[in-house]
Amino acid sequence: MSTNWRELFPTKLTFVIFLLYMSLFIGQGIFVTASQESNNSYGYNTVTVVLLTEVFKLIVSTCLYCRENNLRSLVRDVHKDRNVLALYMVPAFLYCLYNNLAFVNLATFDPTTYYLLLQLRVVVTGILFQIIFKKYLSQRQWISLILLTLGCMMKQVNFGSFYSDANDDSESAAIQQQQSLNRTTAAEQHAHGKNMSGFDFSLSAVFILAQTICSCLAGVYNEYLLKDKGADVNIFVQNVFMYLDSIVCNAVILLLRGELLDAFSPQNLGSIMRFSVLIIIVNNAAIGIVTSFFLKYMNSILKTFASALELLFTAVLCYFLFSIPIYMNTALAIAVVSYAIYLYTQSPVVNLGKVRPLSNLSDATTKSTDKRKLLDEEAAESDLDMV
Repeated sequence: MSTNWRELFPTKLTFVIFLLYMSLFIGQGIFVTASQESNNSYGYNTVTVVLLTEVFKLIVSTCLYCRENNLRSLVRDVHKDRNVLALYMVPAFLYCLYNNLAFVNLATFDPTTYYLLLQLRVVVTGILFQIIFKKYLSQRQWISLILLTLGCMMKQVNFGSFYSDANDDSESAAIQQQQSLNRTTAAEQHAHGKNMSGFDFSLSAVFILAQTICSCLAGVYNEYLLKDKGADVNIFVQNVFMYLDSIVCNAVILLLRGELLDAFSPQNLGSIMRFSVLIIIVNNAAIGIVTSFFLKYMNSILKTFASALELLFTAVLCYFLFSIPIYMNTALAIAVVSYAIYLYTQSPVVNLGKVRPLSNLSDATTKSTDKRKLLDEEAAESDLDMV
């Protein structure tokens, strides 16, 4: 069976969005890791960085909206669709937790392990997708999702343990060589101070699971708002809704931690005004805006596969940038994940909802009344053709 590229990417612009999403997320893991101190801690307030990222997203989305409109029109649209603004509090809260946990987990795991463990969200996303959109996945689609999950679990396999029961001389030599390799591995892990073996049944496992669940719920629910409840709302207005709610959520976190005022002190702001931190804010802001286009004109299932593709590039880049080695279990995990992606491309999920395929950026900002008029005209032309 050939790859259904037309179903996977309805237009050239959707393919560009796919590549952008993948590239920006690869950058996230690398930029956050590069900003850490030698002991894997952060020399800046990470919650403040997340909050400033949401503010930057809000400014960019407002400017993009005002290219064809004005601020008065934006205020009017926000007031008119205030019920949708309230609904966005749910994904905003979940993304708030997700973004803050990303800093916590990247301080514990190396970027490759981090992205591998996040792929555990794939099956959960599939289940939520079926429940919310009433679209049931085919057998081939489920097989690809399960393979993707198994590939992530393979990251935890310790292939050195397979030699533990060996008796002959050649195998004994292999054991000694493996033990030497294990000692080197332990030294490397100690040097990096990162968990490169996956779950270790500690608090770090709880945090990565929490981030995974937040990602699943936020992604599918956000897609639902973009394609159903808020399908007639300008995408930049929808982004404004999301970022306004996200700013509130992050401000509440700072307030609960007793850091709301101190977070914006000259000292803390000075620690953020460095290139290594500012690039995180810009990159994460771009991720947020690109993700909204991704979910509106593609779907959350394809989004999980885009995230899985990041693994290959992240592993290679981390090897060259941070000297983080690629072990056998990581290589096999990437291979299985890659095959799962190939299998999925044979029968991709299509879920446009009430949204038309995106052929150019002007389509994204077309007013809802214009969209309805265009759809009515197409329906009338179809009726004339039938006559």
